[in-house]
Amino acid sequence: MTGRRIKNRIRELSEAFQQDAGAVRNAKDADGLRIRYLGRSGLLADLFTLLGSLPAEEKKDAGRELNELKKKFQATVDAVQDRFKRSGDAACAFDYTLPGEPIWIGHKHPLQIVMSEIQACFQGMGFSVAQGPEMESEYYNFEALNIPKGHPARDMQDTFFIDEEKEIVLRTHTSPVQVHVMESGQPPIRIIAPGRCYRNDTPDATHSPVFHQVEGLCVDEGVSFSDLKGVILAFARFMFGSDMKIRFRPSFFPFTEPSAEYDFSCLICRGKGCRVCGGSGWVEISGAGMVNPEVFKYVGYDAERYTGFAFGMGVERISMLLYEVPDIRMFFENDVRFLKQF
Repeated sequence: MTGRRIKNRIRELSEAFQQDAGAVRNAKDADGLRIRYLGRSGLLADLFTLLGSLPAEEKKDAGRELNELKKKFQATVDAVQDRFKRSGDAACAFDYTLPGEPIWIGHKHPLQIVMSEIQACFQGMGFSVAQGPEMESEYYNFEALNIPKGHPARDMQDTFFIDEEKEIVLRTHTSPVQVHVMESGQPPIRIIAPGRCYRNDTPDATHSPVFHQVEGLCVDEGVSFSDLKGVILAFARFMFGSDMKIRFRPSFFPFTEPSAEYDFSCLICRGKGCRVCGGSGWVEISGAGMVNPEVFKYVGYDAERYTGFAFGMGVERISMLLYEVPDIRMFFENDVRFLKQF
């Protein structure tokens, strides 16, 4: 058979198919249309068997036309069958011989995964987990942490106030949990306080008005800044591997003295500089330092006998490093395409 003859057969078959498709009146007719033209022994399959008799230079074009015709037939059959399914035709309502469609099962959010890893790390170092309310009094959120009235951290631009008369705020950090724990018992204390926090920040690639923190506190006799550095380094290498680097920079926080901010080396750019790290090669995690003796006065601890360190970390920023996520807002957009990757 020549290429010209098979093309004529293709045209004739296409015309016959359109006529038969227009005559379909029920689900049974639709299934008969599929079998007649697309079945293993159907008319289209017969044409495919003729390709072997064509010269090599004609076989490619004829094969392409046949494949396009098959796609066209299949699309028409699917549309006809779907019409009868929607109309409630019992004969084509459901094919029990077909395999079931897979159902996507939900799982933990990436922030919850990382939060669990952080807790596991510190629990392995002997820290226990403490919880506290998300709505706090100004006393616990500020004053008991040596942040007096008039301090910039208490400005309305940073804090969400629930009731100014009763001095109730959405907590800006989980540090108030540390005060609650110290009020309820005596040293030694070694706790972490994970939870959701709120600040009146403008959303960008590294900031969100709603975020998650893990605060840590260790109070005992003889606790030093070297202990703090050891804990932070152990955590960094637990989460990111033995080659992770950290650095401490002098800073100021009312509730610690001396105070520092600590950074982790950026895993996204490997220290070369990128959008997440602002071109520095480092990602700021949070602040830390030795507990200010003034804080011990609020909870009745003897500052001459006890010392302690406190630290915090943003769970979103840890997650951005761990999963190489370039924008913190992706954690809150509920895009299934993003969440399915975890």
